Amino acid sequence: MAKREIIAMLLAGGQGSRLGSMTKNIAKPAVSFGGKYRIIDFGLSNCMNSGVSTVGVLTQYKPFSLHSYVGIGSAWDLETSYDGGGLSVLSPYVGEKGGRWYKGTANALYENMKYINNLDPEQVLIIAGDHIYKMDYNQMLQFHKENNADVTISVMEVPIEEAFRFGVVAVDADMQIYKFQEKPPKPESNLVSMGIYIFKWSVLKQALIEDEEDEDSEKDFGKNILPKLLNEGKRLFAYSFNGYWRDVGTIESYYETNMELLAEDPPIDLYDGSFSVFSNSEALPPQVIGKKASVINSIVDNGCNIFGTLENSIVHANVYIAEGSVVKNSIILPNVRIGTGAVIDKVIVGYDTVIEEKCEIGLEKPDKEQQGGITLIEGVMTVPKGTKIAAGSSYNKEGGERHE
Repeated sequence: MAKREIIAMLLAGGQGSRLGSMTKNIAKPAVSFGGKYRIIDFGLSNCMNSGVSTVGVLTQYKPFSLHSYVGIGSAWDLETSYDGGGLSVLSPYVGEKGGRWYKGTANALYENMKYINNLDPEQVLIIAGDHIYKMDYNQMLQFHKENNADVTISVMEVPIEEAFRFGVVAVDADMQIYKFQEKPPKPESNLVSMGIYIFKWSVLKQALIEDEEDEDSEKDFGKNILPKLLNEGKRLFAYSFNGYWRDVGTIESYYETNMELLAEDPPIDLYDGSFSVFSNSEALPPQVIGKKASVINSIVDNGCNIFGTLENSIVHANVYIAEGSVVKNSIILPNVRIGTGAVIDKVIVGYDTVIEEKCEIGLEKPDKEQQGGITLIEGVMTVPKGTKIAAGSSYNKEGGERHE
């Protein structure tokens, strides 16, 4: 098998608990985004646009939805080839010593070392499956090689008050890292890791083996692997990224990042044909906008029938909005039915939900703390006729309305 310069390992196995009930029945990277996409589309499209033609997708939580969506990678020109290239889905498995779930991001790579060894890469690119961004990994690879780095971490500046949520790096004038802190309570810098790494495979392989043997390790890149390599004197460099990047791991960030697409000049260009974002979206008939419908500043995917009022909202595939209903400032996920006279404002409506007529969702504000909050409808359920759900609530079919 020919030696490869670089392969990508896309971490897509997290539960996504911070997205609440949105990920109850689906893996986080498979969650719909921006009208026609899934979150994982961005990482896979970056690989395609960067010429990284071998991608291992590491899955674990609720894998069926993700497996069926990525398939063999043809939507991103990543069909599996005879020599092991293309896209491969890598799930936890049972071996001769038994099976177990991945214990952390580093352990996920360790458990797939045979896959990587068979490909014999010089470099390994590690990316996450829950980030929204467009990035040419070739530029990062060039920086990595020019500095003869053992590890290169893609970094960006954030407001100092937000830095505690990330891995924080300190660098010298040449961008060589001399300090790394994983989610420090009092950050010393606002330069943070984006969770995108390039490792020399020889360095990473040895680090994974040693980390697996360490009973005190949490098997995590940020907490264990990177600090260990830095302490050993390895060459860690920071690659500065100045483009658009969002971690959509929370309800708030998911909502806000979607809403940014409705700006007059969106911060991420999804219409740039020179660096396209591809998806494996379902083939559906064109959208229908009824005679009495009103659609203002919204994104509407194929298969939708809009007969009511839609304003400042994102509507995914195969959604029906009845005449006399009003949807504002909301994200409607696929296969939703909204009945006559329903009014919703600042709501995320989960997959396969029926909202019956005359429901009012996100309108009442029970107290000052919840005022203006995002209302979440779990999905795969029916909201009965005339139901009123207060702003900032989470509504599920088991327990009904719940205030966060």
